[in-house]
Amino acid sequence: MHTLTVTGLVPDQPHRHRPSASAVAQASFAPAATAVAGSGSIGIEAPDTERADIAAAASGDRRAFERLYRTHGQRIFALCLRMSADRGTAEELVQDVFVRAWQKLDSFRGDAAFGTWLHRVAVNIVLSRRKQDGVRRERTVDDDTSLDAAPARAVHVGDRLDLEAAIAQLPTGARRIFVLHDIEGYTHEEIGDLLGITSGGSKAQLHRARLLLREALSR
Repeated sequence: MHTLTVTGLVPDQPHRHRPSASAVAQASFAPAATAVAGSGSIGIEAPDTERADIAAAASGDRRAFERLYRTHGQRIFALCLRMSADRGTAEELVQDVFVRAWQKLDSFRGDAAFGTWLHRVAVNIVLSRRKQDGVRRERTVDDDTSLDAAPARAVHVGDRLDLEAAIAQLPTGARRIFVLHDIEGYTHEEIGDLLGITSGGSKAQLHRARLLLREALSR
């Protein structure tokens, strides 16, 4: 099992004084391997130990925050890598996600699982990064008539590395929607809200992504 390592995520300070976001930004994130498909559920209720770490981290406990990072960092890296298709960018995004999480930890109220909350922070960071970089969103076709030929479920292959490589080669818009829907479990309505497109446009891009993946994996 590959893991993420982190040093200096939060500097030593008394627990009642939370370190600044700039201090958190000095963290060294070192993802150790290509992410693989099926990296876990985001809706599982947090165990008592994690709830305790969340409360402690919100009060400024750096070790508790590091434990949260080690629990969730690999999955956040997998998401960022799939969404960006670039390892260096994914590493930067992971750092941004945990800086933002540190800044916003006081706002976490436990209405959803911590992993779900952190996951949505990550998605927002990835999408915001694309806007900041001036990348224009690909046009999508709001056409449900072409969806009948789409496979009912995500593509499954024995070699996950081949699948990851094929996902990385998808056009940007199709890749994002495939990742959000077939891997991360977002509905088309949720994707539409995140990306500013219609649910029909999301379905059309997913159809496109699945066909491209099937073509790539059949070679």
